[in-house]
Amino acid sequence: MKKNNSILSSLNILSIAGVSPYKEKHNEIYMNKKQLLHFKKILQAWLDKIKNRTNDKISYIKDETSNFPDPIDRASQEEEFNLELRSKDRERKLIKKIEKTLKKFTTNNFGYCDCCGIEIGIKRLEAHPTASLCIDCKTLAEIRAKQIAE
Repeated sequence: MKKNNSILSSLNILSIAGVSPYKEKHNEIYMNKKQLLHFKKILQAWLDKIKNRTNDKISYIKDETSNFPDPIDRASQEEEFNLELRSKDRERKLIKKIEKTLKKFTTNNFGYCDCCGIEIGIKRLEAHPTASLCIDCKTLAEIRAKQIAE
């Protein structure tokens, strides 16, 4: 398996789905059918890509498992598998977040802030398709988290 440690940027997420950035039209209704389809396509393609990559990692670990007699080689392999498993755990959490976001399409809540209910915005959603807070609420949440951590 070829290692892929690249971080997904918003343009990568759009290219995975095979879509271009959404171009809003003047006086267009927010989260109309065309916009919803655009974001659903992005989220579903992203989910499929992560699931496929996760399955590849599991196969890689199964195929590459060896019992090295040299303790240094064995430790090196265990560390590599540990990193793969941590990465898999992050991807598992991301899969849950994407699936939770996809459920918002059935309740007509996608694209709106979970806290205050205002529009999150097309550009923000393209940069972070699983965003559940508008920029103002997200900023306040980060400030609160920072104050608690201090």
